[in-house]
Amino acid sequence: MTGGNRILVVDDEPGLAHALAITLRASGWDVTTAGDGAGALAAATARLPDVVLLDLGLPDMSGVDVITALRAWTRVPIVVLSARQHGEDKVEALDAGADDYVTKPFAMNELLARLRAAVRRSAGPTDHGDAVVVAGDLTVDLARRQVLRGGTEVRLTPTEWAMLEVLVRNRGRLVPRRQLLQEVWGPAYSDETNYLRVYSAQLRRKLEDDPAAPRHILTQPGMGYRFEV
Repeated sequence: MTGGNRILVVDDEPGLAHALAITLRASGWDVTTAGDGAGALAAATARLPDVVLLDLGLPDMSGVDVITALRAWTRVPIVVLSARQHGEDKVEALDAGADDYVTKPFAMNELLARLRAAVRRSAGPTDHGDAVVVAGDLTVDLARRQVLRGGTEVRLTPTEWAMLEVLVRNRGRLVPRRQLLQEVWGPAYSDETNYLRVYSAQLRRKLEDDPAAPRHILTQPGMGYRFEV
């Protein structure tokens, strides 16, 4: 890899953390590890990673609390790694600001692909046309990857931005659920409709005057989403 390759691995299982570090370094990643939440937050501040691989089951604090603490100051992509199979755990982590969720046991090739995708979403494309879109008091600058609401910048996670960008680029048109999932998360996620529910709700909370009656981020039940100016 060339750039965008600093990763923070947070896992309280030393054997797994060591194995992940070896494999990731062999794949070109610059790896920092932490065994608990406090160490993760300290390492994130010191190292400014390009992506965080975070286990939810930490000894000193909830992994969700770590996500919340990180999201208070950084948009770094966060990929959750967990043995928890329940859907509510996935939704809670995504709701807190995680960008992806990998369940143990996992295939290393899939994990590496998801990490690369998370970094790509964070970096975003560099060539933008029709770069500034105004919708009411919202200004979406596609070139700067910036959203202003009433003149104040709104902080979005990389995945929130990726979803908004697809909708804004297709403004006024319905984006089918499958297309939106594939463009933002990749082909393997074409059935993960709960991701869309979580992230559309997060975007509405941040961007709409009344999230319960949105003007810009609209749902067409059973079909997809569209952005209206």
